[in-house]
Amino acid sequence: MNQTVILPVIVSFVISALLGPVVIPFLRRLKVGQTVRDEGPQAHLKKNGTPTMGGILIMIAVVVTSLLYVKDFPKIIPILFLTLGFGLIGFVDDYIKVVLKRSMGLRAWQKMIGQFVVTGIFAFYLTNYTDVSLAMKIPFLSNQYLDFGIFNIPVLLFIVVGTANGTNFTDGLDGLASSVTVIVATFFTVVAIGTGSGIEPITCAVVGALLGFLLFNVYPASVFMGDTGSLALGGFVAATAYMLQMPLFIPIVGFIYLAEVLSDILQVGYFKMTGGKRIFKMAPIHHHFELCGWSETRVVAVFSIVTALLCLVAYAGI
Repeated sequence: MNQTVILPVIVSFVISALLGPVVIPFLRRLKVGQTVRDEGPQAHLKKNGTPTMGGILIMIAVVVTSLLYVKDFPKIIPILFLTLGFGLIGFVDDYIKVVLKRSMGLRAWQKMIGQFVVTGIFAFYLTNYTDVSLAMKIPFLSNQYLDFGIFNIPVLLFIVVGTANGTNFTDGLDGLASSVTVIVATFFTVVAIGTGSGIEPITCAVVGALLGFLLFNVYPASVFMGDTGSLALGGFVAATAYMLQMPLFIPIVGFIYLAEVLSDILQVGYFKMTGGKRIFKMAPIHHHFELCGWSETRVVAVFSIVTALLCLVAYAGI
């Protein structure tokens, strides 16, 4: 267990922590700084120019660590692929926005096509080269599974893309997406070890990479992960859930991701229906709490605590 659980965490953490002082100044020299919206919380305006695309740190740490184990743990391959695939889409989007200075980045349809292609390849690999079923464990019902039959692939596409975009919405405060996801990754590690699924080296690598990244991403952040990191983490969460046959557990352990997306959908929908009225002071919902007087660190702490408690609830439902 030491070599497949503890060591990946340490190796990934060290890589991420050591890369930070090298990569962050490089990103600063490239002037890949975050542009903060004027209509956002005023306290965020001081973050203008903070280097983004820091998700590169996470991806390098996870990839290098995973490659050390991929020969003996082939089931980490689809997780690594989806993580890298979504991370690459995020990288291209970030690059267009902050390096080429095209504020729109990838068009919505371009991003969606990329995500569906990557997810389609993941689904093909899962169904043809692994023994993992697309039937999903039902929380709190022992040995009960939900199987959509011919609709399993469309459901997979919806869940994967939805999860990835949920983590993307969550990346709006210093350390928020990192803190929430490191807890989710720890939950998946515990389940992976308990079920003998053979994917724990990559879940541990993500834990270590995020802990290392948090050294530079906690308030006040010296780097943001950007879409490079947030989409990669979304791909990781969705892929890991599928490898464990636990997609139905994502709304529980990833409740914060879901709340962030739903708050934005509700806000936009209500605004259009009522001709300008709002449900929240601002969406996604972490900004609502900020405008209610909560500090960034308080929002991150509360959202992390909620995630930890819900991971315990989810574990009770296995």
